[in-house]
Amino acid sequence: MTWTIDPSHTHLGFAVRHMMVSTVRGQFKNFSGNVTIDSSDFTKSSFEGEVEVASIDTGNPDRDNHLRTNDFFDAPAHPKITFRSTAIRAKGGDDYVVTGELSIRGVTKTVDFEVEFNGVGKNPWGKMVAGLSASTTISRKDFGMSYNAVLETGGMLIADKVKLELEVEATQEA
Repeated sequence: MTWTIDPSHTHLGFAVRHMMVSTVRGQFKNFSGNVTIDSSDFTKSSFEGEVEVASIDTGNPDRDNHLRTNDFFDAPAHPKITFRSTAIRAKGGDDYVVTGELSIRGVTKTVDFEVEFNGVGKNPWGKMVAGLSASTTISRKDFGMSYNAVLETGGMLIADKVKLELEVEATQEA
């Protein structure tokens, strides 16, 4: 069955260490995607989606504008982030590993998302919905985002590792 990601009930977030002492969180506000879910055998499911880079939101407009530049995402030249699953492996219970191709800034890398399938149900409006939680950690440098600054204490301003955190609700297509 094909399902469409519901943007009003989905969160696509990220977290990265700043100055080695705190974590900055952000999200993307505009995205779309389709999911084919086999609720009897989740490993036969598939995922694809795209994110509008310009929709990045960290709660700080100046930082968001900097993230859209060539120092980071280069939104004018690479306006979309895309993902397409290639395999799903069961870990036990409702836990899975979803492997796929993640493309950022024109660079495509294979990534593994840890996924918990939260099941399916009927919402108050009579539509079937499905939910899942997913996370992975990527390297900014792997995707051409090497901007940084050395701190007086010897550390780096921005960590290389970025945690991606997704909470997805999808609605079954009629």
